[in-house]
Amino acid sequence: MRRRIPAPARLLLDPAVLDVALPLSGRATTGGLGVLPRGSVSAVDGEQLRFFVYWKETADRTDYDLAALLLHTDYSTDSWLSYTSLKAVGGEHSGDVTEAPDGASEFISLSLDRVRGAFIVPQVNIFAGENFEEVEESFFGFMVRDGDQKGRPFEPRTVRMKSELRGVGRVALPLVFRRGDDGRWHAKWLHLYLRGLPAANRVEENQISVAELVRAMVEHEYLTVRYLIGLLPGESTAVDLWDGGPVPDEPVTYIGLERPEGLHPDSRVITRENLSDLIPG
Repeated sequence: MRRRIPAPARLLLDPAVLDVALPLSGRATTGGLGVLPRGSVSAVDGEQLRFFVYWKETADRTDYDLAALLLHTDYSTDSWLSYTSLKAVGGEHSGDVTEAPDGASEFISLSLDRVRGAFIVPQVNIFAGENFEEVEESFFGFMVRDGDQKGRPFEPRTVRMKSELRGVGRVALPLVFRRGDDGRWHAKWLHLYLRGLPAANRVEENQISVAELVRAMVEHEYLTVRYLIGLLPGESTAVDLWDGGPVPDEPVTYIGLERPEGLHPDSRVITRENLSDLIPG
């Protein structure tokens, strides 16, 4: 791999992209806003975490249920939030919606400093009706807010990620939130779908299988941008971390989540849209 990676003369690197995993297969990611490939890790800064599901049925009455499984450090169950358990330590569920002819949403809000467990595992369970590939539209997303921030349940300016739900299976696991040893929370993208039951999928019934799958995904080491950058020959590459300020006047190879303004027109730019260009052919 070291021999096959072209060494840029000057590399400008956004630190936020270091723990992004490279999309080694087409199933490693999905469409949406702010979505990263499976295995990617990003920081979650804020006091309030709110995630949501939206769906609109095509023809049949369709009931999607948003839930959150809260796990201890050993992946045992602490508690959960769902339509059968609207409140838990640090969290609250918006309530059950059982059909969506005009579109419907469910929300879960959590105060991160009150959560007892080490993992928060959002999931979307199909209780009845059309699957994720049959509905007219469906997506999952999350928002991060400060503790004193008020407003409507859905505020576009606070949305960090919105991911399409278009997989085979009756239980969707978009990502997992993990608290580190320093107390800070991070999100790790999963983009996984469990087969589930034909109907009446509930967090109470799948908590063991979900916990085992989450353990495997959290402890698996993915090929990240950080690892790939470490393979570059140091004697021929100058690596600069971009702090959000002015960019160099000369051409660079830039790697980051978004393209910064003012880059030299001859620069090579790699963002979340073309991360696969980093994979040696």
